[in-house]
Amino acid sequence: MYKIVSKRFLNSSVCEISVYAPLVAKKAKAGQFIILRVDDNGERIPLTIAGFDRDKGTINVIFQVVGASTEKLKNLNVEDSISDFVGPLGNATEIGNEKKVCVVGGGVGCAIAYPVAKAFYENGTNVSVISGFRNKEFVILEDEFKNVSNNFICVTDDGSYGEKGNVCVPLEKMLESGESFDKIIAIGPIVMMKFVSKLAEKYNIPCIVSMNPIMIDGTGMCGGCRLTVDGKVKFACIDGPEFDGLKVDFDELLTRNNMYGEFERHAYKETCNLLNKEAE
Repeated sequence: MYKIVSKRFLNSSVCEISVYAPLVAKKAKAGQFIILRVDDNGERIPLTIAGFDRDKGTINVIFQVVGASTEKLKNLNVEDSISDFVGPLGNATEIGNEKKVCVVGGGVGCAIAYPVAKAFYENGTNVSVISGFRNKEFVILEDEFKNVSNNFICVTDDGSYGEKGNVCVPLEKMLESGESFDKIIAIGPIVMMKFVSKLAEKYNIPCIVSMNPIMIDGTGMCGGCRLTVDGKVKFACIDGPEFDGLKVDFDELLTRNNMYGEFERHAYKETCNLLNKEAE
Protein backbone atom coordinates (compact mmCIF):
# COMPACT_ATOMS: atom_id res chain seq x y z
CA MET A 1 0.00 0.00 0.00
CA TYR A 2 1.20 3.50 -0.83
CA LYS A 3 0.24 6.32 1.53
CA ILE A 4 -0.93 9.74 0.34
CA VAL A 5 1.13 12.33 2.23
CA SER A 6 -0.37 15.50 0.76
CA LYS A 7 -3.28 16.56 -1.41
CA ARG A 8 -4.43 19.82 -2.97
CA PHE A 9 -6.90 20.91 -5.64
CA LEU A 10 -5.38 23.05 -8.38
CA ASN A 11 -8.84 23.93 -9.69
CA SER A 12 -12.33 22.47 -9.45
CA SER A 13 -11.49 19.36 -11.44
CA VAL A 14 -7.71 18.96 -11.16
CA CYS A 15 -6.05 17.48 -8.09
CA GLU A 16 -2.44 16.92 -7.05
CA ILE A 17 -1.40 14.23 -4.60
CA SER A 18 1.99 13.28 -3.22
CA VAL A 19 2.50 9.56 -2.62
CA TYR A 20 5.16 7.90 -0.50
CA ALA A 21 6.92 5.58 -2.94
CA PRO A 22 10.68 5.73 -2.23
CA LEU A 23 11.74 3.12 -4.79
CA VAL A 24 9.93 5.01 -7.55
CA ALA A 25 11.25 8.38 -6.38
CA LYS A 26 14.81 7.04 -6.38
CA LYS A 27 14.84 6.60 -10.18
CA ALA A 28 12.15 8.97 -11.44
CA LYS A 29 12.92 11.42 -14.25
CA ALA A 30 10.98 14.07 -16.16
CA GLY A 31 8.72 12.64 -18.86
CA GLN A 32 8.14 9.29 -17.18
CA PHE A 33 4.92 7.96 -15.71
CA ILE A 34 3.56 5.58 -13.09
CA ILE A 35 0.66 3.14 -13.11
CA LEU A 36 -1.63 3.00 -10.11
CA ARG A 37 -4.71 1.16 -8.91
CA VAL A 38 -6.86 2.95 -6.36
CA ASP A 39 -7.98 -0.34 -4.78
CA ASP A 40 -7.71 -4.07 -5.38
CA ASN A 41 -10.70 -4.00 -7.75
CA GLY A 42 -9.64 -0.84 -9.56
CA GLU A 43 -8.44 -0.47 -13.12
CA ARG A 44 -4.84 0.35 -13.96
CA ILE A 45 -4.39 4.01 -14.87
CA PRO A 46 -1.16 5.65 -16.10
CA LEU A 47 -0.36 9.11 -14.71
CA THR A 48 2.64 11.27 -15.50
CA ILE A 49 5.14 11.99 -12.76
CA ALA A 50 4.59 15.67 -12.02
CA GLY A 51 7.38 15.89 -9.47
CA PHE A 52 9.51 13.87 -7.10
CA ASP A 53 11.55 14.26 -3.93
CA ARG A 54 14.25 11.62 -3.62
CA ASP A 55 15.07 12.59 -0.02
CA LYS A 56 11.46 12.32 1.16
CA GLY A 57 10.74 9.36 -1.11
CA THR A 58 7.65 10.95 -2.62
CA ILE A 59 6.13 11.16 -6.08
CA ASN A 60 3.66 13.85 -7.14
CA VAL A 61 0.94 13.12 -9.67
CA ILE A 62 -1.63 15.53 -11.04
CA PHE A 63 -4.89 14.26 -12.49
CA GLN A 64 -8.12 15.60 -13.89
CA VAL A 65 -11.34 13.98 -12.77
CA VAL A 66 -12.72 12.65 -16.03
CA GLY A 67 -13.76 9.06 -15.32
CA ALA A 68 -14.51 6.38 -12.78
CA SER A 69 -10.99 5.77 -11.49
CA THR A 70 -10.02 9.43 -11.14
CA GLU A 71 -13.31 10.05 -9.30
CA LYS A 72 -12.34 7.35 -6.79
CA LEU A 73 -8.82 8.76 -6.51
CA LYS A 74 -10.19 12.25 -5.88
CA ASN A 75 -12.14 10.95 -2.88
CA LEU A 76 -9.02 9.65 -1.10
CA ASN A 77 -7.45 11.87 1.54
CA VAL A 78 -4.11 12.33 3.28
CA GLU A 79 -3.16 9.16 5.22
CA ASP A 80 -5.29 7.02 2.89
CA SER A 81 -3.41 4.48 0.80
CA ILE A 82 -3.38 3.47 -2.85
CA SER A 83 -3.33 -0.25 -3.60
CA ASP A 84 -0.68 -0.24 -6.36
CA PHE A 85 1.81 2.38 -7.52
CA VAL A 86 4.34 1.14 -10.10
CA GLY A 87 7.13 2.97 -11.90
CA PRO A 88 8.93 4.86 -13.17
CA LEU A 89 7.86 3.74 -16.63
CA GLY A 90 8.40 5.10 -20.12
CA ASN A 91 11.37 6.89 -21.61
CA ALA A 92 12.54 10.04 -19.87
CA THR A 93 12.70 13.37 -21.68
CA GLU A 94 15.92 13.65 -23.67
CA ILE A 95 17.92 16.64 -22.47
CA GLY A 96 21.13 17.48 -24.27
CA ASN A 97 22.98 20.72 -24.93
CA GLU A 98 19.96 22.77 -25.94
CA LYS A 99 20.53 26.47 -25.27
CA LYS A 100 16.94 27.60 -25.77
CA VAL A 101 13.70 25.63 -25.69
CA CYS A 102 10.02 26.49 -25.62
CA VAL A 103 7.71 24.29 -23.59
CA VAL A 104 4.05 24.56 -24.59
CA GLY A 105 1.39 23.15 -22.29
CA GLY A 106 -2.35 22.98 -22.75
CA GLY A 107 -4.89 22.43 -19.97
CA VAL A 108 -4.07 19.57 -17.64
CA GLY A 109 -1.18 18.78 -20.01
CA CYS A 110 0.64 21.52 -18.10
CA ALA A 111 1.06 18.97 -15.32
CA ILE A 112 3.25 16.99 -17.71
CA ALA A 113 4.93 20.09 -19.13
CA TYR A 114 6.02 21.39 -15.74
CA PRO A 115 8.60 18.69 -14.83
CA VAL A 116 9.94 18.87 -18.40
CA ALA A 117 10.43 22.64 -18.18
CA LYS A 118 12.02 22.22 -14.77
CA ALA A 119 14.47 19.58 -16.01
CA PHE A 120 15.65 21.80 -18.88
CA TYR A 121 15.87 24.85 -16.63
CA GLU A 122 17.96 23.00 -14.05
CA ASN A 123 20.23 21.86 -16.87
CA GLY A 124 21.06 25.50 -17.65
CA THR A 125 18.77 25.88 -20.67
CA ASN A 126 16.97 29.15 -21.38
CA VAL A 127 13.32 28.09 -21.08
CA SER A 128 10.25 29.85 -22.43
CA VAL A 129 6.90 28.48 -21.30
CA ILE A 130 3.50 29.03 -22.90
CA SER A 131 0.55 27.62 -20.98
CA GLY A 132 -2.97 27.67 -22.36
CA PHE A 133 -6.38 27.19 -20.74
CA ARG A 134 -10.06 27.64 -21.53
CA ASN A 135 -10.49 30.42 -18.97
CA LYS A 136 -9.15 31.80 -15.70
CA GLU A 137 -10.90 29.12 -13.65
CA PHE A 138 -8.76 26.37 -15.16
CA VAL A 139 -5.32 27.98 -14.83
CA ILE A 140 -2.88 25.76 -12.92
CA LEU A 141 0.81 25.80 -11.91
CA GLU A 142 1.43 29.44 -12.84
CA ASP A 143 3.83 30.15 -9.96
CA GLU A 144 5.60 26.83 -10.47
CA PHE A 145 6.22 27.59 -14.15
CA LYS A 146 7.50 31.08 -13.37
CA ASN A 147 10.09 29.55 -11.06
CA VAL A 148 11.50 27.28 -13.78
CA SER A 149 11.42 29.54 -16.83
CA ASN A 150 13.08 32.64 -18.19
CA ASN A 151 9.93 33.74 -19.98
CA PHE A 152 6.39 32.74 -19.04
CA ILE A 153 3.23 33.44 -21.03
CA CYS A 154 -0.28 32.41 -20.04
CA VAL A 155 -3.16 32.47 -22.51
CA THR A 156 -6.86 31.76 -22.20
CA ASP A 157 -9.39 31.13 -24.94
CA ASP A 158 -11.73 33.84 -23.70
CA GLY A 159 -9.11 36.34 -22.53
CA SER A 160 -10.26 36.15 -18.90
CA TYR A 161 -6.64 35.75 -17.80
CA GLY A 162 -3.32 36.48 -19.46
CA GLU A 163 -3.36 36.96 -23.21
CA LYS A 164 -6.39 36.05 -25.30
CA GLY A 165 -6.04 33.22 -27.78
CA ASN A 166 -4.59 29.75 -28.07
CA VAL A 167 -0.98 28.76 -27.44
CA CYS A 168 -0.04 29.10 -31.10
CA VAL A 169 -0.69 32.86 -31.05
CA PRO A 170 2.20 33.93 -28.79
CA LEU A 171 4.41 31.15 -30.15
CA GLU A 172 4.04 32.39 -33.71
CA LYS A 173 4.56 35.99 -32.59
CA MET A 174 7.89 35.03 -31.08
CA LEU A 175 8.95 33.06 -34.15
CA GLU A 176 7.86 35.83 -36.52
CA SER A 177 9.89 38.35 -34.53
CA GLY A 178 13.04 36.30 -35.09
CA GLU A 179 13.07 34.27 -31.87
CA SER A 180 14.52 30.83 -32.37
CA PHE A 181 14.58 27.66 -30.31
CA ASP A 182 16.68 24.53 -30.44
CA LYS A 183 13.55 22.56 -29.63
CA ILE A 184 9.84 23.00 -28.97
CA ILE A 185 8.08 20.60 -26.61
CA ALA A 186 4.27 20.47 -26.81
CA ILE A 187 2.12 18.65 -24.28
CA GLY A 188 -1.66 18.83 -24.10
CA PRO A 189 -4.75 18.06 -26.18
CA ILE A 190 -4.00 16.18 -29.39
CA VAL A 191 -5.33 18.95 -31.62
CA MET A 192 -3.12 21.49 -29.80
CA MET A 193 -0.02 19.34 -30.30
CA LYS A 194 -0.92 18.93 -33.96
CA PHE A 195 -0.94 22.67 -34.66
CA VAL A 196 2.12 23.41 -32.54
CA SER A 197 3.95 20.75 -34.55
CA LYS A 198 2.81 22.32 -37.83
CA LEU A 199 4.05 25.70 -36.63
CA ALA A 200 7.40 24.22 -35.63
CA GLU A 201 7.70 22.58 -39.03
CA LYS A 202 6.97 25.91 -40.73
CA TYR A 203 9.95 27.46 -38.94
CA ASN A 204 12.14 24.37 -39.27
CA ILE A 205 12.38 23.73 -35.51
CA PRO A 206 12.42 20.22 -34.00
CA CYS A 207 9.23 19.52 -32.05
CA ILE A 208 8.62 16.86 -29.43
CA VAL A 209 5.11 15.86 -28.34
CA SER A 210 4.03 13.74 -25.38
CA MET A 211 1.42 11.04 -25.91
CA ASN A 212 0.70 10.45 -22.23
CA PRO A 213 -2.95 11.52 -22.68
CA ILE A 214 -3.76 8.53 -24.93
CA MET A 215 -2.28 5.82 -22.71
CA ILE A 216 -4.66 3.32 -21.11
CA ASP A 217 -3.00 0.13 -19.87
CA GLY A 218 0.58 1.40 -19.82
CA THR A 219 2.23 -1.89 -20.83
CA GLY A 220 1.62 -2.14 -24.57
CA MET A 221 -0.78 -5.08 -24.21
CA CYS A 222 -4.10 -3.31 -24.81
CA GLY A 223 -3.03 -1.46 -27.95
CA GLY A 224 -5.11 1.55 -26.97
CA CYS A 225 -2.18 3.96 -27.26
CA ARG A 226 -0.97 2.87 -30.67
CA LEU A 227 -0.19 5.60 -33.14
CA THR A 228 1.54 5.99 -36.47
CA VAL A 229 4.92 7.73 -36.42
CA ASP A 230 6.83 8.13 -39.67
CA GLY A 231 4.63 5.46 -41.23
CA LYS A 232 5.31 2.90 -38.49
CA VAL A 233 3.04 1.71 -35.68
CA LYS A 234 4.28 2.76 -32.24
CA PHE A 235 2.92 2.44 -28.71
CA ALA A 236 3.02 5.51 -26.49
CA CYS A 237 3.59 3.57 -23.28
CA ILE A 238 6.59 1.51 -24.38
CA ASP A 239 8.06 3.43 -27.34
CA GLY A 240 7.38 6.86 -25.86
CA PRO A 241 5.65 8.67 -24.42
CA GLU A 242 7.53 11.38 -26.34
CA PHE A 243 7.74 11.38 -30.14
CA ASP A 244 8.83 13.59 -33.02
CA GLY A 245 5.75 15.74 -33.55
CA LEU A 246 6.62 16.30 -37.20
CA LYS A 247 6.26 12.56 -37.88
CA VAL A 248 3.05 11.78 -35.94
CA ASP A 249 -0.15 11.07 -37.89
CA PHE A 250 -2.39 13.33 -35.82
CA ASP A 251 -5.50 12.95 -38.01
CA GLU A 252 -5.54 9.19 -37.48
CA LEU A 253 -4.93 9.70 -33.78
CA LEU A 254 -7.77 12.20 -33.39
CA THR A 255 -10.22 9.79 -35.01
CA ARG A 256 -9.22 6.89 -32.79
CA ASN A 257 -9.12 8.94 -29.61
CA ASN A 258 -12.80 9.84 -29.91
CA MET A 259 -13.90 6.20 -29.85
CA TYR A 260 -13.94 5.77 -26.07
CA GLY A 261 -15.74 8.92 -24.97
CA GLU A 262 -19.22 7.45 -24.48
CA PHE A 263 -17.95 4.43 -22.52
CA GLU A 264 -15.92 6.65 -20.17
CA ARG A 265 -18.86 8.97 -19.56
CA HIS A 266 -21.06 5.99 -18.66
CA ALA A 267 -18.46 4.54 -16.25
CA TYR A 268 -18.00 7.94 -14.62
CA LYS A 269 -21.76 8.34 -14.06
CA GLU A 270 -22.07 4.87 -12.52
CA THR A 271 -19.13 5.51 -10.16
CA CYS A 272 -20.56 8.85 -8.99
CA ASN A 273 -23.92 7.20 -8.25
CA LEU A 274 -22.19 4.46 -6.25
CA LEU A 275 -20.09 6.90 -4.22
CA ASN A 276 -23.16 9.02 -3.45
CA LYS A 277 -25.04 5.98 -2.18
CA GLU A 278 -22.11 4.99 0.04
CA ALA A 279 -22.01 8.52 1.50
CA GLU A 280 -25.71 8.47 2.43
